Amino acid sequence: MNAIAPFHGFGLGLRQTHYSDFLDGDVPVDFVEVISENYMVDGGKPLRLLEEVRAKHPVIIHGVSMSIGSAQGISDDYLLRLKGLADRIDPLWVSDHLCWTRTSAHNSHDLLPLPLTRAALDVVCSNIDRAQTALGRAMLFENPSSYLSFPEDEMSEWEFLSEMALRTGCYLLLDVNNVYVSAHNHQFDANEYLAGIPADRVRQIHLAGHQPGEIIVDTHDREVCEGVWELYAAAIARLGPVATMIERDGHIPPLPELLDELAIARRIASAETAQVAA
Repeated sequence: MNAIAPFHGFGLGLRQTHYSDFLDGDVPVDFVEVISENYMVDGGKPLRLLEEVRAKHPVIIHGVSMSIGSAQGISDDYLLRLKGLADRIDPLWVSDHLCWTRTSAHNSHDLLPLPLTRAALDVVCSNIDRAQTALGRAMLFENPSSYLSFPEDEMSEWEFLSEMALRTGCYLLLDVNNVYVSAHNHQFDANEYLAGIPADRVRQIHLAGHQPGEIIVDTHDREVCEGVWELYAAAIARLGPVATMIERDGHIPPLPELLDELAIARRIASAETAQVAA
């Protein structure tokens, strides 16, 4: 499987609200990320719009329904349609989540948690091997936000991800907000998580907002909070420059507001990189 070269840049998730901004103007981003399932079609307006955006910016294809944790395996039809999209768009990379979303008869459209066990790891690695072989490329997989744990758990999430990457050759998409959310909800040290993941396998970082409370909920509907920015700084200090993007899926503001937020990420990354170099 071909290696995924590092890509150092700052981007946004492409959402319908901002289509005209990207099509008609010169948006100062280094890449955009799209939800795979929205474009896994044979043709039509969404795909034509994506091709127009792709002519201006590198694109990352990010899925929410591969379901690498499904005991039934991955859908053949899903992989065929995803490969068609990837071959057509030629993305920087293709990514999805460490989760399961479907049974043989039902798709929940939710990123459901997995027990962190050896048996689950075997299922996940088998499914990743199949997906990467079908696509003809290595993939990235994202750590999910978590609201429950299983009594059967045999390892931490970062240990699971590390072993998964080692066994399959896949890469990691580190969602810093999800680390922050899960650390709060399960009372573990977020910095221990950062220290435990294999830095050389991380190719991208996600930043997003969440709903605070006794249980934090990952909502992607507000600005990145100060605690997540601090954790992002710690991540960059360990990882070095890595592709970073802001996710916003609810209460989407005008594009200039998201670009202002992305500028914060640029400043933090620049400062941390300079400090490490010194």
